[in-house]
Amino acid sequence: MSDAPPPPTAFTRFRNAFFAGALLLAPLIVTIWAFSAIIDVVGGTFRPLYESYLPQSLQNLPFFWDLAATVVVVLLVTALGYLSNYVLGKVFLGVGERAIRRIPGIGAVYNSVKQIVATFGTQNRNTFSKVVMVEFPRPGCWAIGFLTNRSQAEAQLRTGREVLTVFVPTTPNPTSGFLLLVPAAEVRELEMSVGDGMKMIISGGAVLPPWPAATAAATSPA
Repeated sequence: MSDAPPPPTAFTRFRNAFFAGALLLAPLIVTIWAFSAIIDVVGGTFRPLYESYLPQSLQNLPFFWDLAATVVVVLLVTALGYLSNYVLGKVFLGVGERAIRRIPGIGAVYNSVKQIVATFGTQNRNTFSKVVMVEFPRPGCWAIGFLTNRSQAEAQLRTGREVLTVFVPTTPNPTSGFLLLVPAAEVRELEMSVGDGMKMIISGGAVLPPWPAATAAATSPA
């Protein structure tokens, strides 16, 4: 005997669809109502000015003044958004950051995470051009690193070989690491992106970026 519930009736489906549509429209209706109310307030505030100083021919253009009030409201709302993002946002962010740093234990974790974000942010990410593998700390043991420079300066030329500059970060905190000058022939460039390489290092190898060859080998029949 099946315990499956009976299929919904036509009235139940209609009711559910109605409430789903109402939930989608409610935020839009509230936004339109608030925007219209602000426009009415702005238009009513400036109405005595243009009724007193403008000729009658311009006063007989209500659509024009409604449009002008709409433009003013849009500019005011945009200015408020910029103010909140660039002024108030920075103030509250600074206060919150100082409060977090004073919490024992959490402050240390926050500082570590912030250092990681600063190290691998958008500006510094361009420093790492390629994800590479090098034999480190001994032959036969491979480490994931980032190719930072192909140029041959004093340190590179004094080795007497063509070497590449590679940064091998530590796991799981990649803000520290090792700067290596590795012979170009011993550097293996990988196809994964710099972002995927960062995820792999920070996760301690728990996050492995997908690779077409590895995926095909895993899904192929034995």
